[in-house]
Formats: sequence, structure tokens, C-alpha cells
Amino acid sequence: MVPNFVLIISGVFIVWLLILTIFFWQMFSHYARLTKGANNKNLKSILEDVLSKIDLHNKDIESIKKYCDNLERDGLLHVQKIGLHRFNPFKDTGGDQSFVLSLVDGSDTGIIISALYSRSGTRWYAKRVVNGKGIEHELTDEEKKVLKATKKEN
Repeated sequence: MVPNFVLIISGVFIVWLLILTIFFWQMFSHYARLTKGANNKNLKSILEDVLSKIDLHNKDIESIKKYCDNLERDGLLHVQKIGLHRFNPFKDTGGDQSFVLSLVDGSDTGIIISALYSRSGTRWYAKRVVNGKGIEHELTDEEKKVLKATKKEN
């Protein structure tokens, strides 16, 4: 009976030794990666270096966030929505040769260019738009239609 007991205890100790060996090997490899390139530094100075690098990276991340926010805010001022509508304003003229072109930014501010084709010539009109509404001149039905379609697409 005693030899079986000794074998069981020996087996338990061998398993325990393997577990400790694996744990020690993982800890040693982690420490080796941590101290890689550190010439005779102690663990405290290595950790301080890591923390200072983290602070530096956090500052870089904050500056990148500010840059992206500024870029996004400035991007709203660029032409983002473009709409085009062709139509026939006069029944005696064939084809949809007249058109309305809207060029507005993220806040629906920009211009609308209208071209009305007739037999005597083409007339061009430009109107300012602020927040989706005509400022100096009332928008025609076609201009309102193209502006509304532009809002739906974006």
C-alpha cells in the first residue's frame, strides 16, 4: 500500500512542478520582453519609461482628436450636396433643355444655378441659399424640388 501512496504523491509533485515551471517560464519571458533593450536598468525605471511613453501617446491621441474635429467642422463648409434637375419650362419648346443645379454644404447653404432655355436664348440665374431657403429671391418650384431631393440623398 505504501508504494502506491508514494507514487500518487510523486505524481502530484511532478504535476505541481510542471505547473510552477510553466508559470515561471511565462513570467521570465514577460520580464525578458519588458527589459528588452534596457541596459542594466531596474524594473522601476523601466516602468517609469513605459508610463512616460503612455502619457506622450495620450497627448498625441488628444491632438489627433482635435485635428479630426477641426477637419470635420471645416468639412461641413465644403460643397457636399449636389443636385441636378432637368425640366421643360415652356410648352412650345421641345425637350428638357432647362435645368437647376444646386451646390450646398452640410448645412444646406450655398447656391442654386438655374438655366432657362427658350427659342430666343438661354437665361442664367444664380440664387443664394442659406439653411435650405432662398435669401434675396424666392425659390421656384423646380429649385425647391432639387434642393429637397438633395437633402434626401444625403
